[in-house]
Amino acid sequence: MENMVTDSRDQPQTDFIYCCGANTEVLKFGSCQLHSGHKILFLVIPGNPGIVGYYRTFMLTLHSMFGYHHPVWAVSHAGHCVTPDSMDMVEDASLAAEQDVFGLNGQIEHKLAFLRKHVPRETSLVLVGHSIGCYIILEMMKRDPELKILKAVMLFPTIERMVQTPQGKVMTPVLCHMRYVAYLSVFLLSLLPDSLKGSLIKLVFGGIRSLDLSVVQPTVGLLSGDCTANAMYMGGQEMKKVLERDNITIKKNLEKLIFYYGTTDHWCPVQYYLDIKQDFPHGDIRLCEKGFRHAFVLDAGRDVAKMVAEWIRGDLRT
Repeated sequence: MENMVTDSRDQPQTDFIYCCGANTEVLKFGSCQLHSGHKILFLVIPGNPGIVGYYRTFMLTLHSMFGYHHPVWAVSHAGHCVTPDSMDMVEDASLAAEQDVFGLNGQIEHKLAFLRKHVPRETSLVLVGHSIGCYIILEMMKRDPELKILKAVMLFPTIERMVQTPQGKVMTPVLCHMRYVAYLSVFLLSLLPDSLKGSLIKLVFGGIRSLDLSVVQPTVGLLSGDCTANAMYMGGQEMKKVLERDNITIKKNLEKLIFYYGTTDHWCPVQYYLDIKQDFPHGDIRLCEKGFRHAFVLDAGRDVAKMVAEWIRGDLRT
């Protein structure tokens, strides 16, 4: 499989579109336009920040693991991308504000709108959520039960009691009460040249031995200012709104769901794994045995993709 990394089919396309009136980046491996003949689409719903570039290695590997037969796309969160010079962050500022497109509910509606416009209804979906992307997937299932979902893979799922987690206790004051102080710091960083930003990012990530260097450039983009502001605004709403686990939706879709919890994850502690395992003893609920971090894309995107491919291979009947 490693030799496939240089295959020409591993070259993705990046599209920038307006979805729900907000700038959105879509990273695509495989077919860039879908038609009724496309039976299966893998769609990655990112964590926060919802930057699709972070998932490049993960997607590349997933695409190759199935022999390049199924397109693998990732859709950014609204406003979590650096806008091309030809586009504004929003098409209509008043409409974006009215719909709160950058908020958590707005991001859920944003993903449903993307599917309605860009994916044929008869195409079967393999949804892959990471962190808050898992909460978004559960809400998508709840709001549109007719979605043709084969599997939904929930990686390091932040789907309950976020404010009570170790990381939530640290980040809630920052995201809910001190956002504007953080904005100032990001604004000052945004004034630096990109080359210097890249060097600083490599320095910050220096403790990660097997750092995937493909994450550096997306992080440079994150320091543009607007992306961080939108990500922090969404994060503040997560702390307030992601409270009780949606057991009703999980029960209705249990056979489609795979949950994967980390052993050292400060956003969803092992106790949350034990709780959901007790509530759904027949569910496909797994605990990481390999020490992957919550932000697995930093150094384990390839390994996690191979693991996901093995989990779902039988469901795709390839």
